[in-house]
Amino acid sequence: MATMVDEPNPLLQDFEFPPFDVVEDKHVRPGIRTLLKNLESDLEELERTVEPSWPKLVEPLEKITDQLTIVWSMINHLKAVKDSPELRAAIEEVQPEKVKFLLRLGQSKPIYDAFKAIQDSPQWSSLSDAQRRIVESQIKEAVLNGVALDDDKREQFNKIEQELERLSQKFDENVLDATKKFEKLITDKKDIEGLPATSLGLAAQTAASRGHADATAENGPWIITLDAPSFMSVMQHATNRGLREEIYRAYVTRASSGDLNNTAIIDEILKLRMEKAKLLNYNNYAEVSMATKMATVEKAEELLEKLRIASWDAAVQDMEDLKIFSKNQGAVEAHDLTHWDTSFWAERLRESKYDINEEELRPFFSLPMVMDSLFNLAKTLFGIDIEPADGLAPVWNNDVKFYRVKDSLGSPIAYFYFDPYSRPSEKRGGAWMDEVVSRSRVLSRNGTAPRLPIAHMVCNQTPPVGDKPSLMTFREVETVFHEFGHALQHMLTMQDEGLVAGIRGIEWDAVELPSQFMENWCYHRETLMGIAKHYETGESLPEEVYLKLLAARTFRAGSLSLRQLRFASLDLELHTKYKPGTSESIYDVDERVSRKTQVIPPLPEDRFLCGFSHIFAGGYAAGYYSYKWAEVLSADAFSAFEDAGLDNGKAVQEIGHKFRETILALGGGKAPLEVFVEFRGREPSPEALLRHNGLLSATASA
Repeated sequence: MATMVDEPNPLLQDFEFPPFDVVEDKHVRPGIRTLLKNLESDLEELERTVEPSWPKLVEPLEKITDQLTIVWSMINHLKAVKDSPELRAAIEEVQPEKVKFLLRLGQSKPIYDAFKAIQDSPQWSSLSDAQRRIVESQIKEAVLNGVALDDDKREQFNKIEQELERLSQKFDENVLDATKKFEKLITDKKDIEGLPATSLGLAAQTAASRGHADATAENGPWIITLDAPSFMSVMQHATNRGLREEIYRAYVTRASSGDLNNTAIIDEILKLRMEKAKLLNYNNYAEVSMATKMATVEKAEELLEKLRIASWDAAVQDMEDLKIFSKNQGAVEAHDLTHWDTSFWAERLRESKYDINEEELRPFFSLPMVMDSLFNLAKTLFGIDIEPADGLAPVWNNDVKFYRVKDSLGSPIAYFYFDPYSRPSEKRGGAWMDEVVSRSRVLSRNGTAPRLPIAHMVCNQTPPVGDKPSLMTFREVETVFHEFGHALQHMLTMQDEGLVAGIRGIEWDAVELPSQFMENWCYHRETLMGIAKHYETGESLPEEVYLKLLAARTFRAGSLSLRQLRFASLDLELHTKYKPGTSESIYDVDERVSRKTQVIPPLPEDRFLCGFSHIFAGGYAAGYYSYKWAEVLSADAFSAFEDAGLDNGKAVQEIGHKFRETILALGGGKAPLEVFVEFRGREPSPEALLRHNGLLSATASA
């Protein structure tokens, strides 16, 4: 058996392409522990020998962080696409050890002092933009990690961090448990009228899993839950208004009573965040959040208010349209439409106006055609060629495709994996892009040329059936374009400093720019018509369907915009002006914000905040505005092409080249506002976003 012991651990090998085909759960514990031990001694060595110079500080630091990033993302990626209880347990066990190492690295005084010394040295002026950005962001991150605090304050800081971690976890569990706890059993078929077949199937399946063994979609019984798919289908399709009201009320009061009540937890989180901000010498937590973002509190508030004013009248009109439509349909509730009526009637109105059936469009969107068109668009805009390179790199599943990206001279500049199909038993839902390795001069494979970037693109589409290709919904087409936008920014970077190459070091509120930008091309006639060919007959998508897709894009845009603005404004308000323990409660704040962001005011008992995981258990605290901020950037970037004329081939190519040289090439090596101005020739303006959403007032568009 001695040979087994000597078997090398694939996680610790030197590789160009990760050995995804051979890594197993048994490699995780020993692999990560050995790696952390090695990195620990590399870190000690660095702290002992550190000097304020690039070769003695930044290069060894990049080597340490890069090794951990690559190996950790490798096992995390496998957990996402090839999950097993064993792999999950192994990762869970070593995760705290990794977090501890990162805290130790983040609070390293010798490294921090060396970065400060570089900043104060005469050589500062001779550093490149990217090098200065690295120094500045390393100093900022360390300070936000508590490195500069006196010992007793740092101890208090670390306590707050641990406690916030615990409270977020508890908040999340309460939402999960409260959601799980609610169930509505229905036995009479007429109580559940209107639900589509898939929803009835889901409700019967839920009933079967909860003890009603003989439940069927056809005859019930059915169980409705507060999980999104179940909740949404009742709100949109159930003709039984009483059922809609009951489910709605249950949903907006989740986790707000009994032993699952999140109210006190929210207050405690907000209080600790405020204490943390004060320890770090900021006025409030929103300022801490903005310290590493593109916006400032004032700029974010100003944008939200601009968008709110532009969306308000349209949202009021949306409500009028629903009243008129429901009245014409003979609805009893037409005169007092409320929260549990809007989704239902909006869905009916949408069907009558656009009559687009997602399912019937699938044959026009076959995956091979979509990818061909996407690659052609990338060639037109950015002058790159993408070719299959299957077999060059090991993959985790036979359906995974591997591609090589080449520049106009035919030299390879990047690689990416594409894993398109859903595998519910082992792969998580949704779609995402991630880096495998980033471009880097220091980590060159041959000592001369920089290491080339490699990306992942993962989607969850219907697999091919028989000789039928994978047929996509229009939404899935948009998703592929979106993820490819992220991948392009990672792959087309010209940045050689690994710490800010590709998507690294780009501010949180600017990172969605290239992905949302690419989505716009799905509505561009030539691009869409190039994709949309029936997979059997080759016929093009009918013109009237294209026009309906275009029109449906702005349906209820005012209402949807206000909904996001309520969340974003509430988030900022709670993290700037709210003081826990005074006479104003978190619900008073919500009520105050909602008066300006909701056409129908919330119910007095609305406790939406108790389920607002984005800001109390996710990374969006004082950052929810980022969704809108990045939409402004991406719409404005796309408008550069519209201004020049989307049918003007030469202009589109020139602007595409410029987009590549700035937004896709510079990575985190330059402040995103400077990058944007370099591309657009001016600061971003929300006008293009409002125009795309049909929210510019009549006078402005006349």
